[in-house]
Amino acid sequence: MNRNWFNIAAIYIGTIIGAGFASGREIIDFFGVYGYKGIWGALIAGGLFSFLGTYFLIKVHEKKINGYKELIYYIFGKKLGLVIDTLITLSLFLGFCIMLAGSGTIFRDQLKLSYELGVYIMAGLCFFIFIFSIKGVSLINSILVPMLVIGIIFLGTMVVVKEGLTLSNVNGITLTKNGNWLISSVLYVSFNSLLMIVVLLSLLPIVSDRKTAIKGGLTGGIVLGILIVFILVPMLILYTDVSSLEIPMLKVCDHVGKSYKTLYSFILWIAMFTTSIANGFGFIERVSNGKNNVLLSAIFCILSIPFAKIGFSKLVSTVYPVFGYLGIIVLLAMFCRISGFSG
Repeated sequence: MNRNWFNIAAIYIGTIIGAGFASGREIIDFFGVYGYKGIWGALIAGGLFSFLGTYFLIKVHEKKINGYKELIYYIFGKKLGLVIDTLITLSLFLGFCIMLAGSGTIFRDQLKLSYELGVYIMAGLCFFIFIFSIKGVSLINSILVPMLVIGIIFLGTMVVVKEGLTLSNVNGITLTKNGNWLISSVLYVSFNSLLMIVVLLSLLPIVSDRKTAIKGGLTGGIVLGILIVFILVPMLILYTDVSSLEIPMLKVCDHVGKSYKTLYSFILWIAMFTTSIANGFGFIERVSNGKNNVLLSAIFCILSIPFAKIGFSKLVSTVYPVFGYLGIIVLLAMFCRISGFSG
């Protein structure tokens, strides 16, 4: 029985669910501020994730695309392509550093352990996964992502059961720096598109046929939409308590039970872990030209550690906006030109 579609969907979900997603901070900023209209935005985002995931995976199968490098140079030309390629590679490295920093923050703030220990553990586990390349990435996501999905859905359900469906933020505001609720939902998908594109274009070895591509892309996108809703609704119910917090979902956990706060810290760590794997896998695949390079993986993980010690919030505030806009440019350009590409 071909389970590749499940592995693809798991990798897709694990790539998108990073610290900002699972913590609830991104969900408030892009959806929650608009009140109940944010739920419509979440559904649209899920539809866009489904469409884009399916589109790129079908193109991977049809055009035999194995990595984003050739496509970048085909779309942007030699000189601009080199600039875009370098920026993407840098964003993958820094994205990995951000997830290591997030691991350190969880170890320090939630588990009362050493910040450095959290960084070292995630770096070491990632190195172990990278040794096995796509097989390792596929296996670990197929194990961890279902745990993520169950944990988030359980928390959302329990909040609704205990608090009811009375929203403390019903109408929300009409306009923010992201525009209205519709524009904000499109921007959210666009801001996540850079890593999504890099990872999906690296999945040729497990995109066995068109049916697998469609099932993997659709399932991944639909589940992402569902997860946004299950994070968003509890935060709309408890909006006045959580809207200003850096990790609002941990506050949400207080309404379910103190023990669940520790459990959700683990779920949040898993989300960072799967995203760090996506960033690192994308970087190593690009730099090693698809070869399983154990030495490169070791160097990559070791070099990331000093940058991770800069701190999670500092890295997020400086790096994410820049590469978010880069992702929009790359997404639009690829969407327009990929049909003419021949691998």
